[in-house]
Amino acid sequence: METEVKNAPVIVYTESNPNPNSLKFVANLALLPEAQSVDFPDAESAVNCPIALDLFKFSFVRRVFIAANFITVTKDEGSEWNDLVPLLKPFIKGWLEEKKPLFKEEFKKETLENLTETEQKIQVVLDEYIRPAVESDGGNITFHSFKDGIVKVQLQGSCSGCPSSTLTLKAGIENLLTKLIPEVKSVVAEGI
Repeated sequence: METEVKNAPVIVYTESNPNPNSLKFVANLALLPEAQSVDFPDAESAVNCPIALDLFKFSFVRRVFIAANFITVTKDEGSEWNDLVPLLKPFIKGWLEEKKPLFKEEFKKETLENLTETEQKIQVVLDEYIRPAVESDGGNITFHSFKDGIVKVQLQGSCSGCPSSTLTLKAGIENLLTKLIPEVKSVVAEGI
C-alpha cells in the first residue's frame, strides 16, 4: 500500500556547485520526470515556462535550468549570492506552494530516434554514469552527435560557463567514454 503525503509543506534549500555563478535551488517535490531537464539560456527561450520567465525578470539572472527536483539559477558576475538567495529562495518556494504550472504546454522530452548502435551505447553511458554526477552539480549533459570518433555533447545549467567544465569534459567524460566504447576517440562540447 502506497502512502501519499498530502499538502506537505514545500521546502526549498540551496546547494552550491563548481560554477561560482550558479546555485541549485532544491525542492522536496518533483518538478520534472526523472532524467528529464530543460535549459533556458535566455528569456526568449523560456516563453513556455512562466517560472523561468519570471526569474529572468530579476536583472541579475543569466540562465535558468530545471531538472527533476531543482532549479539552477546562473547569475551575472557582479552580484553576490548572499544578496540574491533571500530574494530567489522565497520566490521559488512561493511559486511552488501556489502549485502554478511550470510550463504553458505539457513538457515533452526530446527523443533521439534512429540512433546507430554506437550512438545508443554513448547515450546509455551518458544516462547511466555521467548525467547523475552532472545533475548533482546543478547541470546536465545531452548527446548531440557522433561522427568520425568524435562525440559532441551539450552542457547545460551550471555546467554552461563553469570554469571546471573543460577539465570535467576531458578528464572525466572523455576518459570514461573512450574506455567503455572503443569507437569513441574524443569528446567535445557544443556551445560552452
